Amino acid sequence: MQIHPLAVVHPSAQLGRDVVIGPFSIVERGVVIGDGCTLEGHVVIKQGVTLGAANHLFEGAVIGGLPQHLRMPERIGTVTIGAHNTLREHVTIHRALHEHESTTVGDSNLLMAGAHIAHDCHVGSHAIFANNALLAGHVVVEDRAYLSGNVAVHQFCRIGCFAMVGGLARVIKDVPPYVTIDGGSGYVVGLNTIGLRRNGFSNDEIGQLKAAYRLIYRSGRKWKQVLAELQAEFASGPAARFAEFFAGGTRGIVPERRIPPAATLKLPEDGLEDHALRVKAG
Repeated sequence: MQIHPLAVVHPSAQLGRDVVIGPFSIVERGVVIGDGCTLEGHVVIKQGVTLGAANHLFEGAVIGGLPQHLRMPERIGTVTIGAHNTLREHVTIHRALHEHESTTVGDSNLLMAGAHIAHDCHVGSHAIFANNALLAGHVVVEDRAYLSGNVAVHQFCRIGCFAMVGGLARVIKDVPPYVTIDGGSGYVVGLNTIGLRRNGFSNDEIGQLKAAYRLIYRSGRKWKQVLAELQAEFASGPAARFAEFFAGGTRGIVPERRIPPAATLKLPEDGLEDHALRVKAG
C-alpha cells in the first residue's frame, strides 16, 4: 500500500491490498476501496462509496457527492462501483437519493474526462463515456453502450446495450439496443453495425437484428403489433433483447431520422402561418 503523506485518509476507511493514493487526495469515513485501486492526486472519495478491485481514478475525480436535488432527504443512499474501471480527470458520480438505494457502475467501463453520473443511475459493464457525457438522475446505461462527447441524457431515460450515441446528442427518449443515434438530430440512423462486428456478432446475428430493426421502424404497423411480432419472430438470439427492452421504460423510444419517400414536409412561408409549401422528401 502506498499512501502519499499529503493525502487524507479517514481511519475508518477500508483499504485493500496494493492500493495507491496520490497527493492531496481525500478518502472519507467508511469508504471501501478494493485491492489494486489507484487514486491519482486530488481525488475525493466521499462517504457512502464502495470501490471494487483495480479501479484507476485520475486527478480531480469526485465520487460520492450529494445528489443534486432540491428535496434531498436527510438520509441518502450510496455509490457502488465494480472492478477494472477507468475514471479520468474530473469525473463525478453522485450518491442515490434515498437510503438503502445505490448509484451503480459495473465493471471495465471507461469514463473520460468530465463525465457525470447523477443520483440513482445504473451503468452496466464495458461502457464508454467520452468527454463531458452527462447522465441526469435515474438513467440506465446497459452493457457496451457508447456515449460520445457532450452527450446529455434526460432523467429516467435508458440506453440499450451496444447502442452508440453520437456527439452532442440530446437524448430525451429511450435509445433501443444496438442502434446508432445521430448527434446532430438526436434520431436513430440505423444499427451500430461497426460496433456489433467489433464485438464479435456474426453475419447471421446482424441479419437478424436488421430484420427486427425493419419491423420496429419501417413496417408501419401499430406498436402493439410490433411488440407481438418481435416476441413471436425473435424469441431467441440477440434480437430477443428488443422485446425485453421495450417492455420497460416510461419515456418512449427515439424515432428514426429517415423519412419515407412518399412523405411531404410542410414548410411555413415567412409571415404566412396558414400557407404551406409542400415539398417531396427523397
